[in-house]
Amino acid sequence: MQNKGLIKFFAILFALVSIYQLSFTFVANNVKSEAKAFAGDNPDKELKYLDSIGKEKVFNLGFSDFTYNEVKNKQLNKGLDLEGGINVILQISIKDVLKGLANNSKNPVFNKSLADASANLEGNKTYLSKFFEAFEANSKGTVKLASPDIFANRSLQGEGGIDFQMLDSQVQKVIKRKVDESVESAFKVLRERIDKFGVTQPNIQKLGETGRILVELPGAKDVDRIKKLLGGKAQLEFWETYKIEEIGNFLVAANEALKKTEIKKIETKVVAKDSLNALLTDAKDSVDTKKGNNPLFDKMLGQGGGPILGYFAPKDTAVVNGYLKRSDIRVLLGADQHYAKFVWSKPTTINDAKGKSIEAVELYALKGNRDNVPAMSGGVVTDAKDTFDQLGKPAVSMQMNSQGAKVWEELTGRAFSQKSYIAIVLDDIVYSAPGVTSGPIAGGRSEITGSFDVAETKDLANILNAGKLPASADIVQSTVVGPSLGQAAIDAGTVSSVLGFLLVCLWMVFYYGKAGWYANLALLLNLLFLFGIMASFGFVLTLPGIAGIVLTLGTAVDANIIIFERAKEELREGKSLSEAVAESYGWHGAMRSIIDANVTHVLTGAILFIFGTGPIKGFALTLLIGIVTSMFTSIFIARIFIDRNIAGKGDLTFSTKITKNWFTNFHFDFIKIKKFTYIFSSIVVVVSLTSIFFVNGLDEGVDFVGGRTFQVKFEKPVDATVVSDELSAAFGTPVEAKILGDDDQLKITTKYKIKEDGVAIDEEVNQKLYNALQKYYPNTSYDKFINSFDGKKIGVLQASKVGASISEDIKTNSYWAVLGAMAAIFLYLMVSFRKWQYSLGAIAAVAHDVIFVLGIYSLCYKFMPFHMEMDQHFIAAILTVIGYSMNDTVIVFDRVREFIIGNRKGSFEDIVNASINTTLSRTLNTSLMMIIVLLTMFIFGGESIRGFIFAMLIGIVVGTYSSLFIATPVLVDTISGDEKHTIEDKHNKV
Repeated sequence: MQNKGLIKFFAILFALVSIYQLSFTFVANNVKSEAKAFAGDNPDKELKYLDSIGKEKVFNLGFSDFTYNEVKNKQLNKGLDLEGGINVILQISIKDVLKGLANNSKNPVFNKSLADASANLEGNKTYLSKFFEAFEANSKGTVKLASPDIFANRSLQGEGGIDFQMLDSQVQKVIKRKVDESVESAFKVLRERIDKFGVTQPNIQKLGETGRILVELPGAKDVDRIKKLLGGKAQLEFWETYKIEEIGNFLVAANEALKKTEIKKIETKVVAKDSLNALLTDAKDSVDTKKGNNPLFDKMLGQGGGPILGYFAPKDTAVVNGYLKRSDIRVLLGADQHYAKFVWSKPTTINDAKGKSIEAVELYALKGNRDNVPAMSGGVVTDAKDTFDQLGKPAVSMQMNSQGAKVWEELTGRAFSQKSYIAIVLDDIVYSAPGVTSGPIAGGRSEITGSFDVAETKDLANILNAGKLPASADIVQSTVVGPSLGQAAIDAGTVSSVLGFLLVCLWMVFYYGKAGWYANLALLLNLLFLFGIMASFGFVLTLPGIAGIVLTLGTAVDANIIIFERAKEELREGKSLSEAVAESYGWHGAMRSIIDANVTHVLTGAILFIFGTGPIKGFALTLLIGIVTSMFTSIFIARIFIDRNIAGKGDLTFSTKITKNWFTNFHFDFIKIKKFTYIFSSIVVVVSLTSIFFVNGLDEGVDFVGGRTFQVKFEKPVDATVVSDELSAAFGTPVEAKILGDDDQLKITTKYKIKEDGVAIDEEVNQKLYNALQKYYPNTSYDKFINSFDGKKIGVLQASKVGASISEDIKTNSYWAVLGAMAAIFLYLMVSFRKWQYSLGAIAAVAHDVIFVLGIYSLCYKFMPFHMEMDQHFIAAILTVIGYSMNDTVIVFDRVREFIIGNRKGSFEDIVNASINTTLSRTLNTSLMMIIVLLTMFIFGGESIRGFIFAMLIGIVVGTYSSLFIATPVLVDTISGDEKHTIEDKHNKV
């Protein structure tokens, strides 16, 4: 091997750099351990400790020293499934952006197109493109995007804007740019909010041109608080309100009107009362005021006063909203109240008739107008701070600009003279509605008070200072992982990695002797390089990423196996050790097979990285890095040790006494039995497809159909069927509960309101889950049940949500990923082997493997003791199977090509059979390494990835079979008779 010194230099350099980069991870972990020991079980105390030493020197290398903050930023990043925390994907409402750009146009074509775009969204289609398609279909050329009442308005005119003469295609380019600017603005607002939240190593990034923003907050624990922080639009508004005496008659009239449609049987006696207060307090003997006879008032928990129209249970707000939005009810409003806007307060606590504290929300009526514009918007606020009011309660103080101060003075002056109230509204929620008792307020300073805690005022001030989002940001996908679950994943990953590594090393030494030790040393260096690269470039390590690393253990020795087997063949032909090694490392020896096999791996890994999200992208990344580091260490590092042996003792045999003659002189006629294998595989394919499409189907996870999943740990074993029935009754829709690992842990899945977005919906689902399961947790509060904290043993350990829109994208991406991988490999093999028959044989084998694995999952998911869902992890497994199936096939095909080019005698079938038999040791050894590693992960890798590993395990076994019994027979059957005769004539010349 030439340039051996240069390779040694780079190997040592890479090793030192890797050790240097990983040293920060070890130091950071030691500091965290000290913080945990200091804080005990108090996470707040631990965080304060780490914050306090952030600028202290904790790592001295002699030539440089580093503070804890610097060490923390250089450590190997762990994903949420290992660290714990919250991951969300926010969808910026492009619909809201378009409405804003069109100044809330009332044009019917425009609004119908907005609605059609929402209703007809497809996987991987952006809302904007669907809007343009819908507008073209609805307008039929009669209405232009550049109409004055749509986008050619005053705010969009001017340089770079829109004028009346523009074609729709020109307007589309401007609108696309404006939408991109809005998403960028939202990205900056969210980043500022997150930066001020104080989470270590947050990650926020835009996802292409989808209008989606990924936010990862490692270590974050307060689920509801985070979602409010991210999802709040921060649309601050100041509205004048109606008083109860002004709107009370309407409520009485609405209640009477609702009786006709909401009550099946009512008494004929009519209450001649027109006072809301009298109706609620002086009607003990009235039939009409009995519970069940007053649709609106029966839902009232308490009377209001001033601007408060009444108190209601949070669960009843949707029903009451429905009542108040009905056209037959709104027509009862007075002429001057026609534009009244009904809104709710943030939840507060009141006492019911028995003196028990209950949660309630207040109903307000805002003085609206034709344009639905508030008296003053929050854009005038220049600064906001969390503070305390005169009673010592948490509050938020605001300072307005000069224009805002002037409007505020006029607004408060009017409220003072009319004895009215001003509602402070944030994202359509009333935070307070104070009256003005001391005259107009000058100077533009005001205060938001209410039932806040300190954290809420800090977040509210943060949101107001960061600014409002240009459109609503709905959480369409989220994952919450508790820190205790993350630690369990680390432990499982560590055990499986170490055990897998030891088993691979033992087999290599057992089978190849001293050469196996050289391969193991290269493998150790490979792992060092892999982790060093990940730490150097700030890549994130996830649980599937650990699976990728463990798989790298299997594939890292693959190149060595190919080289060692080739060297054994050369030695059997009488060549010297140095000649055999030189030949095995040559292009016509093992290198061609290694390159072809690894290119197929790279293609599938790259496609998985492009189409995958979150942890799956992490799996693909570690797989790709592992391929590169494995190639370097297997080809160059192991070669250095081998060359040293040649220069010294020269006693390498690439085998042991036990394995010396294994698979030698093996002559099995694989082609002869192709009819039987075709029949067997055809039966498997038919049974699989029948089960998939007509019998069992597939267990599609929430990634593909949308929904919410919760991993819930109970205090003692529970009956999954009973829990499922209880939750289904509570949610009013089917809820699935399956045992996850132990009998005291369930995976709960629901599609309840999955098509509705908003923080309030997420909170409602969490509350319903807690209420339905509360009897199993008599001593656990809602916060401890839902939110994460260190040492958490029971309650929700992990939660995820996949919205309906994003699930469609995931499903579409998955289809394209599988088809794209197969197409890419087909094209590569056709270019490499220069015959389409090789590509066809390989793709036939891959299609067989995919259908086989899908069939196993379809037939077995109902009774297997672990989950077998179709999700992103499963697609990652399928793509991995495709890559490794190609690996085995390429090894055989390379030998076929070599024998065809060479002088091997016999028929074409004899040449193919000889190719399979002479590579059988390589094929089985490679597959055995993979099976050992995957079995290790299946047993010790943790419940959450067991189904994922099982798919790969089945795929590797089936892939080995298809390489031998499907790919090569298809190649033989598709090569033309003339070409076979040509090859045979060439090889059988005397």
